[in-house]
Amino acid sequence: MHGATSNATVPVAAALGLPVGRGLLYLIVAGTAGGTAGAAAALVFETGDMGPVSLSFWRCAGGFVLLLAARAATRLMRPCRVAPHLASRVAHAGPLSRRVRRIVATGVALAVFQTAYFASVEATGLAVGTVVTMGSGPVLIALGARLTLGERLGRGGAVAVVGALTGLVVLVLGDGDGGGATVRPTGVVWGLVSAAAYAAMTLLTRRWGRDGGADSSDTTVWAFAVVSLCLLPLALAEGLLPHTAEPVRMGLYLLYIAAVPTAVAYALYFAGAAVVRSATVSVIMLLEPVGAAVIAVALLGETLTAATVAGTALMLAAVTGLAVAETRGAVAGRRGAVSA
Repeated sequence: MHGATSNATVPVAAALGLPVGRGLLYLIVAGTAGGTAGAAAALVFETGDMGPVSLSFWRCAGGFVLLLAARAATRLMRPCRVAPHLASRVAHAGPLSRRVRRIVATGVALAVFQTAYFASVEATGLAVGTVVTMGSGPVLIALGARLTLGERLGRGGAVAVVGALTGLVVLVLGDGDGGGATVRPTGVVWGLVSAAAYAAMTLLTRRWGRDGGADSSDTTVWAFAVVSLCLLPLALAEGLLPHTAEPVRMGLYLLYIAAVPTAVAYALYFAGAAVVRSATVSVIMLLEPVGAAVIAVALLGETLTAATVAGTALMLAAVTGLAVAETRGAVAGRRGAVSA
């Protein structure tokens, strides 16, 4: 856990100007904010007849507009400092064709991840769809990071991943009403497709961060444009504009979804994923279903069960353990570099 894998994070953080500790904080906030999306989506579905694909489209299109506006406001507020900084980042990021490929790859992976997950939930239910997607994601990421990035989990990391997956299974499957969940092969396949897309997105972000010069904010903004274009035909087929008796309330819900669990969460996610090990990213982002469970209990009136408490405790312990190990590894690597 403290070997070459952690040490490799130091030059990445230095290249991007983002310390590993701050990257971990970004990921924790992103996972927590993302956990509110499910509850907000449930309120949207109660308010009108909007479908999941149309909701995904408005979520990404709204996120794109908000992120673009935030970047423009930042440039206007800091014209003297931002211009040279942007010139340096553009020169560092390489040819335009490379940046375009990165944006398109991220956008397509994000579109597949979201859409396949909704298809899995629709086919086999929320519990099974969530377990397959979020449970297989860290495994695929750990395997992919080992094969493509040379990252080794180590014994402690392996225990943390197992603990996190165990907590997720207990949280989702153990929190039902005893009626059991129906497992349909089609839903399982869609869940695996979603997990594979999430793994690809995480590994690509990490690889670009290790190569140096990856502009995570630029990639995030334009990736949402790609996602919106990918989802627009499907959203039109499903019904782009919902029928609702409360358009103001619906608009507020959509604005929240576009702002907090989308624009804020994904901007922080891509920034943190560029400097933090892929396996650690995958486990920290399991905070999203934990946050959803807490909101369900606190705001939606669902019963607090022993499974909820046990699953949440296991997952938070795994996240804390990996975060502490990541920070210690980065500090040790930095001290070694200074001594050398």
